[in-house]
Amino acid sequence: MAYIDIAITPQMLEFAGAVADKVAVARTKASSIDTMTGIIGELAFAEWFLGDWQKHDILNTKGFPDFDGRIEIKTSTFPFSDRLNLLVRQDYAAARQPECYVQIIIDAPVRGPKAIEAGWVCRISGWATSADVDAAPLRDFGNVWGGRGGYKCHHISISNLRDMDEFPIARK
Repeated sequence: MAYIDIAITPQMLEFAGAVADKVAVARTKASSIDTMTGIIGELAFAEWFLGDWQKHDILNTKGFPDFDGRIEIKTSTFPFSDRLNLLVRQDYAAARQPECYVQIIIDAPVRGPKAIEAGWVCRISGWATSADVDAAPLRDFGNVWGGRGGYKCHHISISNLRDMDEFPIARK
């Protein structure tokens, strides 16, 4: 599998911190860095897809797929493993149908970091179609305190995602 690694810069972190309150979504949070994780993942994808993360208009995609109305970025912060999963909430998958979901893992040195650091790598790990996600099994992955999450997610192991070398939407 061909992964794409994008280093997190201090400028990305500064920008993400400045816009976090404007893009935060009122939903169940798995950790205190969820919003920053999502922003940094989108910026890393923009660096690869658009050639410059600053070209991505993160402030005007709330409620819509993240890129071109066609691509949804799903990002998690964990030590990288290809056994991690692309997770898409069941209600989200039913309401939206982007052409592609892209999984990004912010490769943290430990599980459960309290902050994201410059120099860490965002690993663009693979992609799936909406049909792939809809056909994927459902599971309640729980919450950070060990209880039920209260919602189910479609899940696809990173090792079973499509290769980024075969991404169907042309880079800009």
